[in-house]
Amino acid sequence: MAFVTLKDMGSDFHRLERFDGGDFVRWQRKMHFLLVTVKVYYVIVNPRPPEPGENEEESVAKTRERLRWDQDDEICRGHVLNGMSNTLFDAYHTVKTAKELWNQLERRYITEDATSKRFIVSKFFDYKMVDGRSVMEQFNEIKSILDRYSQHKLALDEFIVVTSIIDKLPPSWKNFRNSLKHRKEDINLDELGTHLRIEEDLHKEEKFQSLPKQVEQKEGQRDVEENHENEVEPRRSKRMRIAKTYGPDFYMYLVEGTRTAIQNSIPIVLNVESDPRTYEEAMRSQDSSFWKEAINEEIDSIMEIGGFTTWF
Repeated sequence: MAFVTLKDMGSDFHRLERFDGGDFVRWQRKMHFLLVTVKVYYVIVNPRPPEPGENEEESVAKTRERLRWDQDDEICRGHVLNGMSNTLFDAYHTVKTAKELWNQLERRYITEDATSKRFIVSKFFDYKMVDGRSVMEQFNEIKSILDRYSQHKLALDEFIVVTSIIDKLPPSWKNFRNSLKHRKEDINLDELGTHLRIEEDLHKEEKFQSLPKQVEQKEGQRDVEENHENEVEPRRSKRMRIAKTYGPDFYMYLVEGTRTAIQNSIPIVLNVESDPRTYEEAMRSQDSSFWKEAINEEIDSIMEIGGFTTWF
């Protein structure tokens, strides 16, 4: 069970954001909590047990206490160094004790944090929300800036904070921003977050409903449309008929108009030439090829049955 606890403690140190020179107070508080958890922070606040005098006999308990302090001091110093970036690790790894390392970091970076306070204040008031990003995501970024206010012991009236955030809403939220400004009752930061979340959900719903919906076709409708697309258009005139279907393989074309009108629309070619009476007339005829073929077929049929005929 103790092994699991130590393993969990090591993972906590591993997840700690490495200190790179910025926001020292927050990093120091996190490191302080972890060092207390592993029970080695006492070496920073308690001095090392003194060595015995020349003529003084030291008890075993005192010796063990001093050895334990030395061991815990090395562990504490190692955790602090491992929580730094590589650049800062190289700069501070030669410091002998955890207390000395802790004090050097405070002297160096607490002063710089005074400058960072002014940076945090300006960062909040200069922040502007933009369209194209989630409003709640930007609202949470502002809250993270405000969290750093408390870390630096900076106080800002909540009414001013809420009013400033309302003014920071993106241009597309103009109507909602005006409605919040004209509310009779004041709201706190948490209530503002609730209003923003609800309004953003409504924006998403309206945007979704404005999208064109695709009409889903049934399987039978798609088959009928495909069959109509694959139909070969008849060559006859559409003006003279209407196609009616009585099944997938049967078509009937009904002709529109009276019988006389239809007959008048059909060209009639009269055969003014009479049939030839002799072979010579047949060969001189316009249809000589037809009569020649007919004569040959007649002769072939006579030869097959062995009969006779006379050509007039």
